Amino acid sequence: MVGVPPTGGSGGGAGRAVLWAALGAVVASAAWAAGVFVIGGAGDDPDLRGYKAPANLCTSADYSSFKDEYPERDGTPTDNTLEDTALDQGYCSISLKKTGSSYADAYLSVQLDLHKKTDPGPEFTAQWKNYDDSHDGYDVDTVTGIGDEAYIVSEDTTNGTDSGSRYATLAVRDGWVTYTMGYSSYLSSYDDDKDPPELDEVIDWLKTDTRTTLEDLKD
Repeated sequence: MVGVPPTGGSGGGAGRAVLWAALGAVVASAAWAAGVFVIGGAGDDPDLRGYKAPANLCTSADYSSFKDEYPERDGTPTDNTLEDTALDQGYCSISLKKTGSSYADAYLSVQLDLHKKTDPGPEFTAQWKNYDDSHDGYDVDTVTGIGDEAYIVSEDTTNGTDSGSRYATLAVRDGWVTYTMGYSSYLSSYDDDKDPPELDEVIDWLKTDTRTTLEDLKD
């Protein structure tokens, strides 16, 4: 607290009074600004929409739409988890096999991120909405009805041949939670699978299974 300015002669006292008044105004203004900073800088509570990160995303993510096309079970999927004060994350990679296949015919990857300190919205939009700006040959389509915003990123380089690749990823943001589910299939003369599903089918499966997974991951 600023004290009462000392008394003195008429000329000097008036000058000092003005100086103390000005100093008091500066200190009061600084204190107010500090209070605003403390209150405003506390940050918003994370908007997690009731989602919880599972202990194993491979057993929690739904991919049943793919099982008619790829009925063989992957016995050793890759599962990774991270739990931190800033971020909870789950990741899973699954090999997809058709009946009789010795090796994977395609791959699925899913990732769930619960952002607990910062809103991922602006960066999510920049990354996925503009994906085709930084990746030649990819198409980006906005998806409605899933989360706050969602995008499908896809590419098909097969061109009716038995080589090339088909790729599609559905990226979803719901509050401060992001979820991606991606499919990839690579064709070559060495592969037994010469007839992978069309991307339109794959995209429908991604949408269906993502909706189911996100609903299941809520409290």
